[in-house]
Amino acid sequence: MAFMNLRTIMIFPEFENMEIIDTIRNQYDPSAKFVRPHITLVFPFQSQMSNEELTQILNVRLMSVKPFELQLGGISTQEDHFGNYLFLNVLQGAEEISYIHRILYDNEFKEFDLGIPYIPHMTIGNLPTAQLMNIAFADIKSMDHIFTAIINKVSVEMIGENKESIILIEKELI
Repeated sequence: MAFMNLRTIMIFPEFENMEIIDTIRNQYDPSAKFVRPHITLVFPFQSQMSNEELTQILNVRLMSVKPFELQLGGISTQEDHFGNYLFLNVLQGAEEISYIHRILYDNEFKEFDLGIPYIPHMTIGNLPTAQLMNIAFADIKSMDHIFTAIINKVSVEMIGENKESIILIEKELI
């Protein structure tokens, strides 16, 4: 039953042209069938912290964060010990996203910090090998779509027993 406490803090942008991202993720990202397109702020963590405590933390830490414009475009790759990833790059909003990530990890989520540099992005692919990642990258790297949304909430999800995303909290940015 350990899965019950595995949670993540994310942004779920809503783009008018979301079907383009969905098509790419369905082809290259195994998690596409479990969670909609997102930007992770706090990576999956296991904690006895209640949802009420999480809500309070978000209320305090995000008090000064106003809704902001997010713009994504361009593809990059990331190969590390976690996987072989395709990223949709953040063109606008990276400063706000980095601030939220930092303010949470510098405080209540410090013990969950993986110690890796944080680069705001949206994962659109996770391939089993670097070779397959490079083939996928060659296939989509010329995509020139721009994705724009206003970010006005931060969400906490629980990762369910079957890896499904269950939204527990939605904190409105005001």
